[in-house]
Amino acid sequence: MRRFIQDDLAVVIGAGGGIGGALAAALAGRMRVIGLGRRSEPPLDLLSEASIRDAALFVAAAGVPRLIIDATGFLHGDGFMPEKTYAALDAAQLAHGFAINAIGPALLMKHFLPLLPKLEPSLFASLSARVGSIGDNAIGGWYSYRAAKAALNQLLHCAAIELKVKKPGVICVAIHPGTVATPLSAPFAKSGLNVRPPEVAAAEILAVLDGLTPAQTGGFYDYRGESLPW
Repeated sequence: MRRFIQDDLAVVIGAGGGIGGALAAALAGRMRVIGLGRRSEPPLDLLSEASIRDAALFVAAAGVPRLIIDATGFLHGDGFMPEKTYAALDAAQLAHGFAINAIGPALLMKHFLPLLPKLEPSLFASLSARVGSIGDNAIGGWYSYRAAKAALNQLLHCAAIELKVKKPGVICVAIHPGTVATPLSAPFAKSGLNVRPPEVAAAEILAVLDGLTPAQTGGFYDYRGESLPW
């Protein structure tokens, strides 16, 4: 990434996933990279604030990060699939979706944003989803996923406003990666969709992040760099 140099520290959270792993691999050689996830050392589990705190302390001991990417997310699994109707709403699914897609990232912000430098250019990005856009929602469905990603977008926007005062060098954004050939998207990757390999998606995401300006902090962008409606 052009705004960073090789000795700068990058952190990828969710590095055990398809997109997160591809992002960590793409950054390796260009920056020092720490990949974190449930199977990393130390482990980082979005359902455990203690593990998030300990992982942040581990990163702080390694240096001052200039780039932090949250590549986590939950769409289906553990017996849950996206709801097609409000009749399918389930309290456990709603709670788990919000825990992974909104509360977990909020706690990442709590513990990792203080690690970023105050004035030097730095960046915090979290993978959101276009279906989290209320303005772009024309077909409904996917209740818990849409709602949790909309909550994530609001959390990121709030953090960006606060960072303008506390750490004006930080750009904080939500990124929609598009449909990527990963287990998360596999059941929904219909013909006609622009399904890209994780390596391609990672390169596109990093290109967008590299081109962002401070004026774009707090925004919601897709993998082509286009601004998405809230």
